[in-house]
Amino acid sequence: MNTAESTNADPQSRARLSLEGLSLGDGFGECFFDSSMAASLENRDLPEGPWFYTDDTMMAWSIVDVLVEQSTVDQDRLAQLFASRFRKQPNRGYGAAAVGLLERIASGFGWQSESLRLFDGEGSMGNGGAMRAAPIGAFFADDLERVVVEARSSAAVTHAHPEGLAGAIAVAVAAAMAWRTRDDSINATGDILRKAYDLTPDGLTRDGLGQALEVGPAAIAPDVAVALGSGQKLLASDTVPFAIWCASRYLHNFEDALWNTASGLGDVDTTCAMVGGIVAMSVGPEGLPTEWLRRREPLED
Repeated sequence: MNTAESTNADPQSRARLSLEGLSLGDGFGECFFDSSMAASLENRDLPEGPWFYTDDTMMAWSIVDVLVEQSTVDQDRLAQLFASRFRKQPNRGYGAAAVGLLERIASGFGWQSESLRLFDGEGSMGNGGAMRAAPIGAFFADDLERVVVEARSSAAVTHAHPEGLAGAIAVAVAAAMAWRTRDDSINATGDILRKAYDLTPDGLTRDGLGQALEVGPAAIAPDVAVALGSGQKLLASDTVPFAIWCASRYLHNFEDALWNTASGLGDVDTTCAMVGGIVAMSVGPEGLPTEWLRRREPLED
């Protein structure tokens, strides 16, 4: 299930495709915070619609808008869009720190100082910069150095801590590699995880990716989630390695990728958003299941 060259070869189309997959994973994963859905997860019974997407999609949408407008991550414009979308729809699951930050940005405070003020001046090391980063890798897939630079810029608006930046870089690189290796069903899995590890700055997130590289081929997602973390701490370091492992392990089947990601529980909407945005680059639009798209609330332009 490879994307046709003529369909999604241009950066804007790739970014929009990644957003589609990201929002589909986001809405799907959000269903499993309800404990009554455990049986559905085990039996792979699709949750009833509509599936509502969360802040993961809202913030990724702003990134795509900026890239379409300017072909680069203009941080001031991105901060403005983050704050504007938040003000219009604040009940999308934004975390407490994000709510405070976006309220202040919307009130005219500069994102540079506000992002650095979080968590006693260390900046956020959460997974919020990573959850929205896949479309960046999609847009700049032809230039991995540019992927790293732009992903770092996008995360810094809200996640100034080095781990917050590292998570965004890792996910963006994985999405870029999913596009670049879409015709290589044999080597793609290892290539994606390895390149994400190689290009992610030193720290806990990179260490987790190193652990993911050592996971054997017979491992199952719930066990890997226990070993790597699946977002229980809401940190880049305990979310990104598992998500990229899932995306690379199930790269060529969107449904398998998302069901296995959800089986790891944790911050399910966010891990599924990351995986959806990455795997969409491999399977193409024809690989996104029609019934899933029907159940997810529409992405209105």
